[in-house]
Amino acid sequence: MPGTYKFTELVGTSPVSFAEAVKAAVAEAAKTVRHMDWFEVVSERGRIVDGKVQEFQVVLKIGFKLERTP
Repeated sequence: MPGTYKFTELVGTSPVSFAEAVKAAVAEAAKTVRHMDWFEVVSERGRIVDGKVQEFQVVLKIGFKLERTP
């Protein structure tokens, strides 16, 4: 994996689980970010409404390789 990498930080959300929030963030990033190689979950949190978990939230970093032009 030689090369230079950059990362971007995102917040993913899901009403189902933390794992689904990660998948949602990666899927959305894949629409515009090429060469993604890794992710790191920085934090997890959620939202409570009327005493019930309403939403799962994750902050994650997604690493991608920078492109070189010849």
